[in-house]
Amino acid sequence: MSTELVTKFSPYVDEQFKAESKRSLLTNTDYDWTGAHSVKVYKVTTAGMNDYDREGSTLTDGKWSRYGVVEGLDATTEELTLRKDRSFTFAIDKLDADETANVLNAAAALARQVRDVIVPEVDSYTYGVMCEGTGNKPAAKELNAGNIYEEILAGNSALDDAEAPETNRILLVTPVTYAMMKKNPDVTMETDIGQEQRMRGVIGMLDGCAVIKVPAIRVPADFGFMIAHPSATVSPAKLEEYKVHVDPPGLSGNLVEGRIVYDAFVLDNKKGGIYYQRVAPGVPALPAARTAKK
Repeated sequence: MSTELVTKFSPYVDEQFKAESKRSLLTNTDYDWTGAHSVKVYKVTTAGMNDYDREGSTLTDGKWSRYGVVEGLDATTEELTLRKDRSFTFAIDKLDADETANVLNAAAALARQVRDVIVPEVDSYTYGVMCEGTGNKPAAKELNAGNIYEEILAGNSALDDAEAPETNRILLVTPVTYAMMKKNPDVTMETDIGQEQRMRGVIGMLDGCAVIKVPAIRVPADFGFMIAHPSATVSPAKLEEYKVHVDPPGLSGNLVEGRIVYDAFVLDNKKGGIYYQRVAPGVPALPAARTAKK
């Protein structure tokens, strides 16, 4: 005699863990792409300083002013053209939704798509643009618990020399780099931060920088750490459109479609506001799984 045992399916979905985006802490949306695909930003030069000619004794050779030779100012532009126009679509058959205890719910599936696919893609792209566009990218080197604090101080000093604002600087680290910081006896982070900052992902303050931690899979493979002022990078999302069509022609069920137009730009005159320290080749900075996933 044989007995067929019952197999029971739970109406709940085993969702993937996904970290919230912290991109807004490192970037800005100061420019408006409404009605345009490109934005031109002016860069205006300044004039040099002179010794004032109080006696007027050298007003020759075209110098007709005691203030010095009159110079013209250059006004050039940098054009920011949106490069990423991305989309997705999937269908959920009405009978499939009914016979899977409604776990194939269109609204839930759309939210999952945004959380698990779109947010990580935009984050990874933005961090990559920042790492490439920085004006401070020293040679790759080994990072460890013994030198991590010294290297972070060097990065902050580079922003000081570039005259970047001293407030609102962000130190971006991976879990591996954060573990190095925790092992360094000289690293003492201020953890007395506001609830609003904690909700946005700030875990402490170090040398005047708000420290945030992101998964290693969202940064370049040679990432050590980055210090950035949000004024240096513009991160627009011109169009975010997500739709659920109920019983469209040719389908009994829901058709889900989405489109997002986005980009990231490091401004020429502000690229000194980013410091990116790479890890030397052969130095393990990321979990082994990072190299297998593109």
